[in-house]
Amino acid sequence: MEKIWLTSYPPGMPAEIDATQYRSITHLLEEAFRAYADRNAYVCMDKFLTYRELDRMSQQLGAWLQGRGLAPGARVAIMLPNVLQYPVAMAAILRAGYVVVNVNPLYTPRELQHQLIDSGAEAIIVLENFATTVEQVVAHTGVKHVVVATMGDLLGGAKGMLVNFVVRNMKKMVPAFSLPGAVSFKQALAEGARRTLKPAELGHDDIAFLQYTGGTTGVSKGAVLLHRNVIANVLQNEAWLQPVMTGRAPGEQLVFVCALPLYHIYSLTVSALMGSRLGGMNLLIPNPRDIPGFVKELGKYKVAIFPAVNTLYNALLNDADFAKLDFSSYKVCNGGGMAVQQAVADKWLALTHCPIIEGYGLSETSPVATANRCDIKAFSGTIGLPLPSTEIVILDDNGAPLPFGEAGEIAIRGPQVMAGYWKRDDETAKSMTADGFFKTGDVGVMNPQGYTRIVDRKKDMILVSGFNVYPNEIEGVVAAHPGVLECACVGVPDEHSGEAVKLFVVRKDPALSAAQLLDYCKHELTAYKKPKYIEFRDQLPKTNVGKILRRQLRDEKQTA
Repeated sequence: MEKIWLTSYPPGMPAEIDATQYRSITHLLEEAFRAYADRNAYVCMDKFLTYRELDRMSQQLGAWLQGRGLAPGARVAIMLPNVLQYPVAMAAILRAGYVVVNVNPLYTPRELQHQLIDSGAEAIIVLENFATTVEQVVAHTGVKHVVVATMGDLLGGAKGMLVNFVVRNMKKMVPAFSLPGAVSFKQALAEGARRTLKPAELGHDDIAFLQYTGGTTGVSKGAVLLHRNVIANVLQNEAWLQPVMTGRAPGEQLVFVCALPLYHIYSLTVSALMGSRLGGMNLLIPNPRDIPGFVKELGKYKVAIFPAVNTLYNALLNDADFAKLDFSSYKVCNGGGMAVQQAVADKWLALTHCPIIEGYGLSETSPVATANRCDIKAFSGTIGLPLPSTEIVILDDNGAPLPFGEAGEIAIRGPQVMAGYWKRDDETAKSMTADGFFKTGDVGVMNPQGYTRIVDRKKDMILVSGFNVYPNEIEGVVAAHPGVLECACVGVPDEHSGEAVKLFVVRKDPALSAAQLLDYCKHELTAYKKPKYIEFRDQLPKTNVGKILRRQLRDEKQTA
């Protein structure tokens, strides 16, 4: 099909990128380690980590992992928030020839067990704050090696000890756990320092990440992201930034705000890996919900690139101290994960003079597929144009392309599109067209200039603060409660998180209360998946074959 969007590209923007310039993500990282050895790669809680230190530590940890006898291609899980150990662990796993399995540290035991079993992970690196979750499930999984990190590990002697003392004893953030045979992060580094990392022979078609998502159906499964998928997306995003990168001083280092979790592919690609490619420094924010603390960190650095979600931008705009910061160094503010609201975009531009550039993508697309031009000043209300080397088509229910202005399913083809779902060929087949387009499940309209606007969601997925929530999972958990006869959940508008989960329940036990059900969900579901609203009903709307009609529930005039 004709790539009409190319006529809307900024001057000089390439139509294609060349992902063959790197053999693997490891190749990209090691190039950065050499070229920028003396630069700071990451900073967290005022502790800097240089590219040289990242190189050394990742070699040590990678050598330690190899010393455990893991075969090439083995899966290693990372269960860490945005702390300095994350980039060390990520680089170590890839350099050792293994596959990174990103895990949300806030997962419940049920969620963690599913992911570890499904991925076949043989090792896990976890922050001690979340080690109790690992303890509860590790015996039921194939995990043989556990590395336990602490908040203070890489912060330096006295400071590290102080931080650990505060976290453990004053803030009580480390529940008791017992993991016999587990090794501390620092011990793994020390033991690895006595070994030599054997360079892994990696290529474009080797797996780099298993990125877990509900995909287009809702059963949590791993999107298989190859080295070439992620390399391509790093280079696509880099190319897209060029219009605002002119006028930089020679050797000027870009500061990236890394507030979104690195276990999420958006932050991993756009902040960590593109940051390495450009020799930038990532400011790691372990807890972006602490807005006063976040603002204090932002005030210390000349920020250039700031990827975030609408809710985070909005929270900052509502903090009086944020308005006092110097925004003169801001070059790009990327909005992804969820729809950016016009009101938030307008307020952000008025305050910072740096527009929010809204884009779109999924875990399955590594993740960015489209974005608005970086040189715009007005909020477009669209998800922008396909990135270089990317094609978008709008399909009808029979899979045929639709003309401009007609709504249909958005489908994406490009080098960043995943290889498929891990060990789920049936799901992969359902999600791909014969000619290689990934069917997103989102309904959109493309205009004659190549800009796409999302109008609806074909799938029932709920988007809470940029995180995917799948009704099938919530309903499966709630239906297991002995007091529930049947249930359904939908997304309802929420001013803080974009959408919130609303649960409809038909009781088996008339005495079952909303408070009891919420308490049950708290133990079974990560916080962002937990229902915000519960409505009890005598019956739920169904088709003539008995399928619950979520859309009918969603279309009703909802009241909390």
